[in-house]
Amino acid sequence: MPKNIKKIIKKPKKRITAKTGLKKRVKKPVAPIILARSKENPIISPKSENGWEAWQTFNPGVILLGDKIHFLYRAIGEDGISRLGYAVSNDGFTIDERLPYPIYEHKTGKRTFNPFDKSFDPELRTEGLRTNTEQDRSINIYSFLSGGSWGGAEDPRLQRVDEEDVLYMTYTACDNGLRVSLTSIKVDDFLNKKWKWRPPVLISPPGEIHKNWLIFPEKINGKYAILHSIKPTIQIEYVNSLEFNENDYINSFHGGRPRKGCWDKWLRGAGTPPLKTKEGWLLFYHAMDNDWSKYKVGAMLLDLEDPTKILRRSKEPVLVPEESYENNGYKPGVIYVSGAVVKDGNLLVYYGCSDSYVGVAYSPLEEFLETLKKETKPKLKLKTLKKK
Repeated sequence: MPKNIKKIIKKPKKRITAKTGLKKRVKKPVAPIILARSKENPIISPKSENGWEAWQTFNPGVILLGDKIHFLYRAIGEDGISRLGYAVSNDGFTIDERLPYPIYEHKTGKRTFNPFDKSFDPELRTEGLRTNTEQDRSINIYSFLSGGSWGGAEDPRLQRVDEEDVLYMTYTACDNGLRVSLTSIKVDDFLNKKWKWRPPVLISPPGEIHKNWLIFPEKINGKYAILHSIKPTIQIEYVNSLEFNENDYINSFHGGRPRKGCWDKWLRGAGTPPLKTKEGWLLFYHAMDNDWSKYKVGAMLLDLEDPTKILRRSKEPVLVPEESYENNGYKPGVIYVSGAVVKDGNLLVYYGCSDSYVGVAYSPLEEFLETLKKETKPKLKLKTLKKK
Protein backbone atom coordinates (compact mmCIF):
# COMPACT_ATOMS: atom_id res chain seq x y z
CA MET A 1 0.00 0.00 0.00
CA PRO A 2 1.44 3.41 -0.91
CA LYS A 3 2.57 5.56 1.98
CA ASN A 4 0.48 8.49 0.83
CA ILE A 5 -2.77 6.47 0.60
CA LYS A 6 -4.44 8.52 3.36
CA LYS A 7 -3.74 11.74 1.52
CA ILE A 8 -5.22 10.29 -1.63
CA ILE A 9 -8.39 9.26 0.19
CA LYS A 10 -8.85 12.69 1.72
CA LYS A 11 -8.62 14.57 -1.59
CA PRO A 12 -11.89 15.85 -3.09
CA LYS A 13 -13.33 13.95 -6.02
CA LYS A 14 -12.21 15.19 -9.42
CA ARG A 15 -14.33 15.77 -12.49
CA ILE A 16 -12.85 14.88 -15.86
CA THR A 17 -13.37 17.70 -18.34
CA ALA A 18 -12.75 17.95 -22.07
CA LYS A 19 -10.06 20.59 -21.62
CA THR A 20 -8.03 19.36 -18.67
CA GLY A 21 -8.64 15.65 -18.77
CA LEU A 22 -8.89 15.44 -15.00
CA LYS A 23 -8.20 18.30 -12.67
CA LYS A 24 -11.39 20.26 -11.97
CA ARG A 25 -12.38 19.64 -8.33
CA VAL A 26 -16.00 19.30 -7.37
CA LYS A 27 -16.98 21.28 -4.29
CA LYS A 28 -20.36 21.05 -2.64
CA PRO A 29 -21.83 24.56 -2.29
CA VAL A 30 -22.43 25.36 1.36
CA ALA A 31 -23.28 28.49 3.32
CA PRO A 32 -20.50 30.18 5.32
CA ILE A 33 -20.49 28.76 8.83
CA ILE A 34 -22.01 31.31 11.18
CA LEU A 35 -24.82 29.38 12.90
CA ALA A 36 -24.31 25.72 13.77
CA ARG A 37 -27.30 23.39 13.81
CA SER A 38 -27.97 21.27 16.84
CA LYS A 39 -27.43 17.54 16.48
CA GLU A 40 -30.82 17.14 18.17
CA ASN A 41 -32.65 18.67 15.18
CA PRO A 42 -35.49 18.60 14.56
CA ILE A 43 -36.42 19.23 18.18
CA ILE A 44 -40.20 19.33 17.57
CA SER A 45 -41.97 17.10 15.05
CA PRO A 46 -45.62 16.22 14.35
CA LYS A 47 -47.31 13.69 16.62
CA SER A 48 -49.77 11.42 14.83
CA GLU A 49 -51.46 10.49 18.11
CA ASN A 50 -52.54 14.12 18.59
CA GLY A 51 -54.95 14.92 15.79
CA TRP A 52 -54.50 18.69 16.04
CA GLU A 53 -50.70 18.47 15.41
CA ALA A 54 -50.51 15.33 13.30
CA TRP A 55 -49.34 16.97 10.05
CA GLN A 56 -47.05 19.96 10.71
CA THR A 57 -45.28 21.59 13.68
CA PHE A 58 -43.18 24.66 12.86
CA ASN A 59 -42.40 28.40 13.23
CA PRO A 60 -42.20 28.77 17.04
CA GLY A 61 -42.33 31.88 19.14
CA VAL A 62 -39.96 31.57 22.11
CA ILE A 63 -39.37 33.34 25.41
CA LEU A 64 -36.72 32.87 28.10
CA LEU A 65 -38.30 32.86 31.56
CA GLY A 66 -36.80 31.48 34.76
CA ASP A 67 -33.79 30.03 32.90
CA LYS A 68 -36.13 27.93 30.76
CA ILE A 69 -37.01 28.41 27.11
CA HIS A 70 -40.72 28.26 26.41
CA PHE A 71 -42.11 27.54 22.95
CA LEU A 72 -45.41 28.33 21.30
CA TYR A 73 -45.22 26.50 18.01
CA ARG A 74 -47.59 26.48 15.07
CA ALA A 75 -49.33 23.15 14.49
CA ILE A 76 -51.63 21.86 11.74
CA GLY A 77 -53.55 18.64 12.09
CA GLU A 78 -56.33 16.52 10.72
CA ASP A 79 -58.94 19.28 10.52
CA GLY A 80 -56.58 21.64 8.68
CA ILE A 81 -56.73 24.39 11.33
CA SER A 82 -53.56 26.14 12.49
CA ARG A 83 -53.27 26.26 16.30
CA LEU A 84 -50.49 26.90 18.79
CA GLY A 85 -48.94 24.20 20.97
CA TYR A 86 -46.68 24.54 24.02
CA ALA A 87 -43.30 23.04 24.87
CA VAL A 88 -40.44 23.90 27.22
CA SER A 89 -36.70 23.20 27.32
CA ASN A 90 -34.11 23.55 30.08
CA ASP A 91 -31.02 23.58 27.86
CA GLY A 92 -32.56 24.95 24.66
CA PHE A 93 -31.75 21.84 22.61
CA THR A 94 -34.00 19.12 23.96
CA ILE A 95 -37.69 19.34 24.79
CA ASP A 96 -38.43 18.45 28.42
CA GLU A 97 -42.19 18.91 28.34
CA ARG A 98 -44.79 19.19 25.60
CA LEU A 99 -48.51 19.52 26.18
CA PRO A 100 -50.85 17.13 24.32
CA TYR A 101 -53.45 19.82 23.63
CA PRO A 102 -53.34 23.25 21.91
CA ILE A 103 -53.04 26.27 24.17
CA TYR A 104 -54.21 28.94 21.73
CA GLU A 105 -56.60 29.17 18.81
CA HIS A 106 -57.73 32.18 16.82
CA LYS A 107 -61.48 31.89 16.80
CA THR A 108 -63.62 33.07 13.91
CA GLY A 109 -67.26 32.28 13.31
CA LYS A 110 -69.48 30.18 15.54
CA ARG A 111 -67.94 27.37 17.55
CA THR A 112 -69.44 24.44 19.38
CA PHE A 113 -67.71 21.85 21.50
CA ASN A 114 -67.06 18.60 19.66
CA PRO A 115 -66.84 15.76 22.24
CA PHE A 116 -65.29 13.44 19.64
CA ASP A 117 -62.34 15.71 18.96
CA LYS A 118 -59.29 14.17 20.66
CA SER A 119 -57.44 17.49 20.62
CA PHE A 120 -59.93 19.01 23.09
CA ASP A 121 -58.78 19.07 26.68
CA PRO A 122 -61.32 19.57 29.49
CA GLU A 123 -59.06 22.12 31.17
CA LEU A 124 -59.53 24.43 28.20
CA ARG A 125 -63.31 24.54 28.56
CA THR A 126 -63.18 27.26 31.22
CA GLU A 127 -60.73 29.33 29.20
CA GLY A 128 -63.03 29.58 26.17
CA LEU A 129 -60.89 27.50 23.83
CA ARG A 130 -63.01 25.25 21.66
CA THR A 131 -62.25 23.36 18.51
CA ASN A 132 -63.46 24.11 15.02
CA THR A 133 -66.48 22.29 13.64
CA GLU A 134 -67.56 21.69 10.08
CA GLN A 135 -69.30 25.06 9.87
CA ASP A 136 -65.97 26.84 10.56
CA ARG A 137 -64.00 25.15 7.83
CA SER A 138 -64.40 27.61 5.00
CA ILE A 139 -61.22 27.65 2.95
CA ASN A 140 -58.97 30.69 3.38
CA ILE A 141 -56.79 30.62 0.27
CA TYR A 142 -54.31 33.08 1.80
CA SER A 143 -53.87 30.83 4.81
CA PHE A 144 -53.48 27.75 2.62
CA LEU A 145 -50.71 29.39 0.58
CA SER A 146 -49.10 30.65 3.80
CA GLY A 147 -48.52 27.22 5.30
CA GLY A 148 -51.16 24.72 4.34
CA SER A 149 -53.97 25.38 6.82
CA TRP A 150 -57.58 26.39 6.20
CA GLY A 151 -57.42 29.07 8.90
CA GLY A 152 -56.39 29.83 12.46
CA ALA A 153 -53.30 31.39 14.07
CA GLU A 154 -49.91 31.42 12.37
CA ASP A 155 -46.32 32.19 13.30
CA PRO A 156 -46.43 33.56 16.87
CA ARG A 157 -43.85 35.95 18.27
CA LEU A 158 -43.57 36.34 22.04
CA GLN A 159 -42.24 39.37 23.86
CA ARG A 160 -41.92 40.76 27.37
CA VAL A 161 -41.36 44.51 27.57
CA ASP A 162 -39.24 46.05 30.34
CA GLU A 163 -39.91 43.19 32.79
CA GLU A 164 -43.65 43.89 32.84
CA ASP A 165 -45.86 41.15 34.28
CA VAL A 166 -47.36 40.61 30.82
CA LEU A 167 -46.32 38.57 27.79
CA TYR A 168 -47.42 39.97 24.44
CA MET A 169 -47.94 37.84 21.38
CA THR A 170 -48.28 38.98 17.80
CA TYR A 171 -49.31 36.44 15.19
CA THR A 172 -50.78 36.16 11.74
CA ALA A 173 -54.54 35.71 11.95
CA CYS A 174 -56.38 34.00 9.12
CA ASP A 175 -59.26 36.40 9.51
CA ASN A 176 -60.70 37.80 6.25
CA GLY A 177 -57.30 37.35 4.65
CA LEU A 178 -54.00 37.46 6.55
CA ARG A 179 -53.83 40.13 9.24
CA VAL A 180 -51.69 40.77 12.30
CA SER A 181 -53.32 40.07 15.64
CA LEU A 182 -52.17 41.00 19.14
CA THR A 183 -53.01 39.28 22.41
CA SER A 184 -51.41 38.99 25.85
CA ILE A 185 -51.27 36.87 28.99
CA LYS A 186 -50.01 37.42 32.54
CA VAL A 187 -46.55 35.98 33.13
CA ASP A 188 -47.68 34.01 36.19
CA ASP A 189 -50.62 32.53 34.28
CA PHE A 190 -48.29 31.55 31.46
CA LEU A 191 -45.79 29.86 33.78
CA ASN A 192 -48.61 28.06 35.64
CA LYS A 193 -50.20 26.95 32.35
CA LYS A 194 -53.40 28.85 32.95
CA TRP A 195 -54.12 29.90 29.40
CA LYS A 196 -56.10 33.05 30.14
CA TRP A 197 -55.32 34.93 26.96
CA ARG A 198 -56.69 38.41 26.51
CA PRO A 199 -59.18 38.63 23.61
CA PRO A 200 -57.11 39.34 20.49
CA VAL A 201 -57.37 42.55 18.51
CA LEU A 202 -56.48 42.94 14.84
CA ILE A 203 -53.91 45.74 14.47
CA SER A 204 -53.35 45.68 10.70
CA PRO A 205 -55.95 47.21 8.36
CA PRO A 206 -58.73 45.11 6.82
CA GLY A 207 -58.38 44.18 3.16
CA GLU A 208 -54.57 44.06 3.34
CA ILE A 209 -52.14 41.16 3.80
CA HIS A 210 -49.60 41.62 6.58
CA LYS A 211 -47.27 39.27 8.50
CA ASN A 212 -44.10 39.31 10.61
CA TRP A 213 -44.78 42.20 13.01
CA LEU A 214 -42.48 42.28 16.04
CA ILE A 215 -42.47 44.05 19.41
CA PHE A 216 -39.22 45.39 20.88
CA PRO A 217 -38.26 44.15 24.39
CA GLU A 218 -37.84 47.70 25.71
CA LYS A 219 -39.63 50.97 25.28
CA ILE A 220 -37.80 53.42 23.03
CA ASN A 221 -38.05 57.06 24.05
CA GLY A 222 -40.79 56.08 26.48
CA LYS A 223 -42.98 54.31 23.92
CA TYR A 224 -43.67 50.74 22.84
CA ALA A 225 -42.10 49.98 19.48
CA ILE A 226 -43.58 47.67 16.84
CA LEU A 227 -41.49 46.79 13.77
CA HIS A 228 -43.93 46.13 10.94
CA SER A 229 -41.90 46.19 7.71
CA ILE A 230 -38.31 45.95 6.49
CA LYS A 231 -38.88 46.86 2.83
CA PRO A 232 -38.19 49.29 1.32
CA THR A 233 -37.09 50.65 4.71
CA ILE A 234 -37.28 49.65 8.36
CA GLN A 235 -40.71 50.83 9.52
CA ILE A 236 -41.55 51.14 13.22
CA GLU A 237 -44.69 52.33 14.93
CA TYR A 238 -44.30 53.95 18.36
CA VAL A 239 -47.34 53.78 20.63
CA ASN A 240 -48.14 54.80 24.19
CA SER A 241 -49.94 51.54 24.94
CA LEU A 242 -50.34 48.04 23.52
CA GLU A 243 -54.00 48.11 24.48
CA PHE A 244 -55.39 48.70 21.01
CA ASN A 245 -59.01 49.61 20.44
CA GLU A 246 -61.02 47.61 17.94
CA ASN A 247 -60.49 49.99 15.01
CA ASP A 248 -56.94 51.13 15.81
CA TYR A 249 -54.73 50.03 12.91
CA ILE A 250 -51.08 50.49 12.01
CA ASN A 251 -50.58 51.51 8.40
CA SER A 252 -47.74 49.54 6.87
CA PHE A 253 -46.15 49.13 3.45
CA HIS A 254 -44.03 46.25 2.17
CA GLY A 255 -42.73 46.70 -1.35
CA GLY A 256 -40.24 48.51 -3.49
CA ARG A 257 -37.68 47.29 -5.98
CA PRO A 258 -35.47 44.23 -5.43
CA ARG A 259 -32.02 44.82 -3.99
CA LYS A 260 -29.19 44.61 -6.49
CA GLY A 261 -25.88 42.77 -6.32
CA CYS A 262 -26.57 40.90 -3.07
CA TRP A 263 -27.85 37.57 -1.83
CA ASP A 264 -31.00 39.06 -0.28
CA LYS A 265 -32.46 40.35 -3.52
CA TRP A 266 -36.06 39.73 -2.46
CA LEU A 267 -36.80 40.65 1.16
CA ARG A 268 -39.62 38.59 2.66
CA GLY A 269 -39.96 39.93 6.18
CA ALA A 270 -38.56 40.20 9.69
CA GLY A 271 -37.96 36.98 11.59
CA THR A 272 -37.24 37.13 15.31
CA PRO A 273 -38.21 39.86 17.78
CA PRO A 274 -35.17 42.15 18.15
CA LEU A 275 -32.51 41.19 20.69
CA LYS A 276 -30.68 44.00 22.47
CA THR A 277 -26.88 43.72 22.27
CA LYS A 278 -24.04 46.15 22.93
CA GLU A 279 -23.65 46.56 19.16
CA GLY A 280 -27.31 47.31 18.44
CA TRP A 281 -30.65 45.57 18.03
CA LEU A 282 -29.98 42.16 16.47
CA LEU A 283 -32.66 41.30 13.93
CA PHE A 284 -32.95 38.17 11.78
CA TYR A 285 -34.90 38.29 8.55
CA HIS A 286 -35.95 36.15 5.57
CA ALA A 287 -34.93 36.74 1.99
CA MET A 288 -34.43 35.04 -1.37
CA ASP A 289 -32.20 35.40 -4.37
CA ASN A 290 -33.49 34.39 -7.81
CA ASP A 291 -34.35 30.92 -6.49
CA TRP A 292 -37.80 31.57 -5.06
CA SER A 293 -38.08 28.03 -3.72
CA LYS A 294 -35.41 28.66 -1.08
CA TYR A 295 -35.76 30.90 1.97
CA LYS A 296 -32.47 32.10 3.42
CA VAL A 297 -31.84 33.88 6.71
CA GLY A 298 -29.91 37.10 7.15
CA ALA A 299 -29.01 39.25 10.15
CA MET A 300 -28.73 42.97 10.70
CA LEU A 301 -27.87 45.33 13.53
CA LEU A 302 -30.15 48.31 14.11
CA ASP A 303 -29.29 51.49 15.98
CA LEU A 304 -30.31 51.27 19.64
CA GLU A 305 -31.80 54.76 19.78
CA ASP A 306 -33.23 54.87 16.26
CA PRO A 307 -33.81 51.29 15.03
CA THR A 308 -34.91 52.50 11.61
CA LYS A 309 -31.15 52.90 10.94
CA ILE A 310 -29.31 49.76 9.77
CA LEU A 311 -25.76 49.70 11.17
CA ARG A 312 -24.62 46.34 9.81
CA ARG A 313 -26.03 43.71 7.51
CA SER A 314 -24.71 40.21 6.82
CA LYS A 315 -22.93 40.00 3.47
CA GLU A 316 -23.99 36.38 3.13
CA PRO A 317 -26.92 34.42 4.60
CA VAL A 318 -26.32 33.11 8.11
CA LEU A 319 -28.56 30.07 7.55
CA VAL A 320 -29.62 28.33 4.34
CA PRO A 321 -31.65 25.14 3.82
CA GLU A 322 -29.12 22.31 3.57
CA GLU A 323 -30.29 19.48 5.84
CA SER A 324 -32.80 16.78 4.91
CA TYR A 325 -35.41 18.02 7.40
CA GLU A 326 -35.11 21.49 5.83
CA ASN A 327 -35.71 20.15 2.34
CA ASN A 328 -38.28 17.41 2.92
CA GLY A 329 -41.60 18.61 4.23
CA TYR A 330 -44.69 20.55 3.26
CA LYS A 331 -42.56 23.39 1.82
CA PRO A 332 -39.12 22.02 0.91
CA GLY A 333 -36.34 24.60 1.14
CA VAL A 334 -38.17 27.00 3.45
CA ILE A 335 -36.44 27.90 6.72
CA TYR A 336 -38.35 30.44 8.78
CA VAL A 337 -36.67 31.99 11.81
CA SER A 338 -39.22 33.15 14.37
CA GLY A 339 -37.56 33.13 17.80
CA ALA A 340 -34.17 33.77 19.39
CA VAL A 341 -32.77 34.04 22.91
CA VAL A 342 -29.41 34.57 24.58
CA LYS A 343 -28.70 31.97 27.26
CA ASP A 344 -25.40 31.58 29.11
CA GLY A 345 -23.65 33.78 26.54
CA ASN A 346 -24.89 31.74 23.59
CA LEU A 347 -27.24 32.86 20.86
CA LEU A 348 -29.95 30.26 20.22
CA VAL A 349 -32.04 30.73 17.08
CA TYR A 350 -35.25 28.75 16.49
CA TYR A 351 -36.78 28.19 13.10
CA GLY A 352 -39.35 26.27 11.12
CA CYS A 353 -37.98 23.62 8.75
CA SER A 354 -39.85 23.07 5.46
CA ASP A 355 -43.08 24.11 7.24
CA SER A 356 -43.05 20.77 9.06
CA TYR A 357 -40.51 20.75 11.92
CA VAL A 358 -38.73 22.97 14.45
CA GLY A 359 -34.96 23.30 14.49
CA VAL A 360 -32.39 25.25 16.50
CA ALA A 361 -29.06 26.76 15.46
CA TYR A 362 -26.54 28.43 17.74
CA SER A 363 -23.38 30.47 18.11
CA PRO A 364 -21.46 32.21 20.89
CA LEU A 365 -23.04 35.66 20.85
CA GLU A 366 -19.81 37.66 21.00
CA GLU A 367 -18.30 35.81 18.04
CA PHE A 368 -21.51 36.19 16.08
CA LEU A 369 -21.54 39.95 16.63
CA GLU A 370 -17.86 40.33 15.77
CA THR A 371 -18.39 38.42 12.54
CA LEU A 372 -21.46 40.48 11.66
CA LYS A 373 -19.48 43.70 12.15
CA LYS A 374 -16.87 42.68 9.59
CA GLU A 375 -17.25 43.64 5.96
CA THR A 376 -16.03 40.23 4.78
CA LYS A 377 -18.11 37.10 4.36
CA PRO A 378 -19.06 35.66 7.76
CA LYS A 379 -17.17 32.64 9.00
CA LEU A 380 -16.91 31.53 12.61
CA LYS A 381 -14.93 28.95 14.45
CA LEU A 382 -17.73 27.43 16.51
CA LYS A 383 -17.38 25.98 19.96
CA THR A 384 -19.32 22.97 21.12
CA LEU A 385 -21.94 23.92 23.66
CA LYS A 386 -22.12 21.85 26.79
CA LYS A 387 -25.58 20.78 27.83
CA LYS A 388 -26.64 21.21 31.43
